[in-house]
Amino acid sequence: MCFCFFYSSIAQDSTHQSSDQNNFTQQKDLIDIILSIIKKNAAKRVSDDQKKDNKLHVSGSPAIEYSTQTGLAFNTTFNFAFYTSTHPEQNISSVLVAPAYTQKQQIIIPAQLSIWSKDNKYNFIGDWRFMKYPEDTYGLGGYSQYNNGYKLNYNYVRFYQFVVKTIGKDLYAGIGYQLDNHWNIQELAVPAGYITDFQKYGFNSSSRSSGLSVDFLYDNRRNSINPEGGFYSNIVLRQNMQWIGSDQNWTGLLIDVRKFIRLSPHSKNILAFWSYNWLTLSGHPPYLDLPSNGWDTYGNTGRGYPQSRFRSNNMIDLETEYRFAISRNGLIGGVVFANAETYSEVSNNSFQVIQPGYGAGLRLKFNKFSRTNICIDYGFGAHGSSGLFLNLGEVF
Repeated sequence: MCFCFFYSSIAQDSTHQSSDQNNFTQQKDLIDIILSIIKKNAAKRVSDDQKKDNKLHVSGSPAIEYSTQTGLAFNTTFNFAFYTSTHPEQNISSVLVAPAYTQKQQIIIPAQLSIWSKDNKYNFIGDWRFMKYPEDTYGLGGYSQYNNGYKLNYNYVRFYQFVVKTIGKDLYAGIGYQLDNHWNIQELAVPAGYITDFQKYGFNSSSRSSGLSVDFLYDNRRNSINPEGGFYSNIVLRQNMQWIGSDQNWTGLLIDVRKFIRLSPHSKNILAFWSYNWLTLSGHPPYLDLPSNGWDTYGNTGRGYPQSRFRSNNMIDLETEYRFAISRNGLIGGVVFANAETYSEVSNNSFQVIQPGYGAGLRLKFNKFSRTNICIDYGFGAHGSSGLFLNLGEVF
């Protein structure tokens, strides 16, 4: 269960010239509801928008939430959305900051950013986070058992930063730097005499992966927060090298593909597809840097399972959602979703087991100008796994 209260400032986001621009007076969001409760004139927000100035748009959501991985969590999520020009094809820029403290004494301070320069010439992409993170781990491969889970504790700094440049219409290429630094790693409450997969793989109290990346990006979505159509593909080749601080040399590949289909020009219902493939091409990554569910940028892969439920050298994840309106004014919507993951076996690198998931959720329109939704999903996995998943902004 999630109990939220909200704060928002800021007028409009100079969005591109979509048909929605003329319909904001008919659309409602939670900010409109709050303004009506406190006897403020919500229509003024529309007037501000029609000025088409470049103004910052902030959505904020302090919240109490629950998940199997964190227990009760207290977080404050802020999404900063803006355009760097008023050109009709200009992509929206966003910065998401969501510090949290959880019942399991986890401290999580993440920041994700995607900033587009004028005329979409450059895209600056970042994933930065600090975590003090007790969590459960369950072993390696698709056959790992929930009952074999035990506690890990560690500190973690992630610093991923990319810059990509336009090389064609909606096509970009660039370079980046990626750092994963874990320290004070401890295995806790391991049964006496039990040899963990971490120990078999190569336990160490610290690990560092430091690498340069080549990034290829195609993105013709005009709003990455809540796409109404379009295609996205991101391919990142990462080479970790000892000469820039990595504990060892190893190579990874990420292939992230998304497709959004608007089913009718008279409807905002969307069919969305996501393929997230995280592969080890060579070398021996540290255990905590291996592909694992819930460790994508926004922690969303594998709804229905706790974060880190599966881990191995290679991960293939497929997800789909049907997004539909419930209220005509856009305030309330819903989704149904399904996903399937498979992880290679460490012994022979083969994929042998598929882990399915499915569920449904509500969408509450927090900000109609940037189309930011509060997403409340409940997912189910195999063998009785289930959980509540909350986002500010769509899952993908």
